[in-house]
Amino acid sequence: MGTSEATTETVRKQNQSDHQENEEKIEARVGWRYTLEQIRRDTTARIGLYIIGFITAVAVFAWIDAKLLDYAIASRFWYNPVNDPANAQILLPPVGIENTFGSGTWQYPLGTDHRGRDVLVRLVYGSRIAIQVGIVSTGFGLICGTLVGAVAGYHGGWIDDALMRIVETLYAIPFLVLVIAFMAAFGRDLTFAMIGVGITTIPVFARLIRSRVVSVREEEYIEAARAAGVRDRNIILRHVIPNSFAPVLVQATLQVGISILIVAGLSFLGFGAQPPTPSWGQMLSQSRGYMLPDPWFSLWPGIAILITVIGFNLLGDGLRDALDPRINN
Repeated sequence: MGTSEATTETVRKQNQSDHQENEEKIEARVGWRYTLEQIRRDTTARIGLYIIGFITAVAVFAWIDAKLLDYAIASRFWYNPVNDPANAQILLPPVGIENTFGSGTWQYPLGTDHRGRDVLVRLVYGSRIAIQVGIVSTGFGLICGTLVGAVAGYHGGWIDDALMRIVETLYAIPFLVLVIAFMAAFGRDLTFAMIGVGITTIPVFARLIRSRVVSVREEEYIEAARAAGVRDRNIILRHVIPNSFAPVLVQATLQVGISILIVAGLSFLGFGAQPPTPSWGQMLSQSRGYMLPDPWFSLWPGIAILITVIGFNLLGDGLRDALDPRINN
């Protein structure tokens, strides 16, 4: 009898130890530290983070020089804000290449455009527009879409039907038509371009978070909060949204790259940032007449857009893997 009791006690302790170990493993696979560690281990995510970090650093440098120093650094090394046409070296090629206008020099390492402006400088200062529109427009759509989707999914019923029908109406309109119509009504400057692009992203975030909230609202801790008398607004903001936000964060990272592409397309069509403010899409538009004799003119802004979008896509893929515990066993 004593041996049987000892065996039972040993099994019970072993089961408790296994249960505690499983709980520790589950706990170790949640939280921001786990997410950062997974990103650090993911090669593609690190590459994306390095690309975004570099582009962001360039954009911050350009913003500081333009806004706070009034182009003091740029005018000393690369850029002449006056841009005297009489002294402009028009359509010079990059270093090591010759064309009918001359040979490339280290003064203009990527060449000059049709007005004699340094292409490298315009790329640097165009990064301000790319990062700004990507983050601001995505942030606008993220905040509005998250609130709409969370309220619709949490309350259900006629509130869900009304809000989601509005969202689906926005989703049915082609995004370029919606953005151009919005800018035609309110203005063609960069601010309205960012708001217009943000409006087109609202349905993406609203539908995504609603699908998560519909399942989260039935969890026991949500029922406990309701039973304790917590207001619905506080439940949504403190419990529902935080526990449904992982896929939304991944989508937001990917959406920044998409927004950069959209605004670049708008700038190509003459919307968005207006001359002489440099933007990558505008540089592509200005290079249309020179693509055959001087393809480098359109090559550099295209590469800048491509690398930036790839960076956000790589980081988004890494975040998706890090935030989904089913992928990493």
